[in-house]
Amino acid sequence: MRIMFVGDSMTIGSAGDLTWRYRMWQHLNATYGGPYKIVGPRRELYDPAADAPVSYAYGAPDFPERARAHLAGWGEGWQHMAPLVEDAVRASRADTLLVSLGLIDLGFYTNAEQTAGNVRRFVAGARAAQPHVRIVLLPVIRNVRARNDPSFAAECERFNDLLGKTVADLGTPGSPLLLASGPEDWDMDRDTYDGTHPNAAGEHRLAAAFANALHQAWGVGGPYVPAAG
Repeated sequence: MRIMFVGDSMTIGSAGDLTWRYRMWQHLNATYGGPYKIVGPRRELYDPAADAPVSYAYGAPDFPERARAHLAGWGEGWQHMAPLVEDAVRASRADTLLVSLGLIDLGFYTNAEQTAGNVRRFVAGARAAQPHVRIVLLPVIRNVRARNDPSFAAECERFNDLLGKTVADLGTPGSPLLLASGPEDWDMDRDTYDGTHPNAAGEHRLAAAFANALHQAWGVGGPYVPAAG
């Protein structure tokens, strides 16, 4: 299994973070019995001081360089990743994508329908490189803007509805698409440090959403249990 994490600022993380990618790595080490590799073209974290993805200062010294691979970017969404995913999948030979995107698109770039169109382009690109790729997609998670802006909250809900329809339309037995449930009991006041980006509790909940989807749908690993530390 060759896993690639795809996401925005919640996935890349910033300097000093552990990231939910680290939590997922811990989980797979503890529960997945087969060989696997985390792959992708990037390794960096976002550095707020430089306003660029140039940091390697992960908060966990035991997180090996080989497991830090990803295709994620601060301020990047479906419209940014759709043109990149074909080359990234081909170069890394990824066969399983864990994708958390959409909030930044709806906030700054595209409406719900346009964002759903970029999801379709993303899936087509991934399949062009790996026809049997399987993809787990996370719905957009409400953030502080959605709490304070009803029209933005409605757009997020609209996109999540369209995402579900897209998964149903495009999934095939040879290249399955899986819509994960949103993180259980997500509370932006408890699970983020700024209303959007996950703190340690939020990292665990994000990892659990993907881990439980993989286990329940495809028998990968086991139910998520937070590792110590």
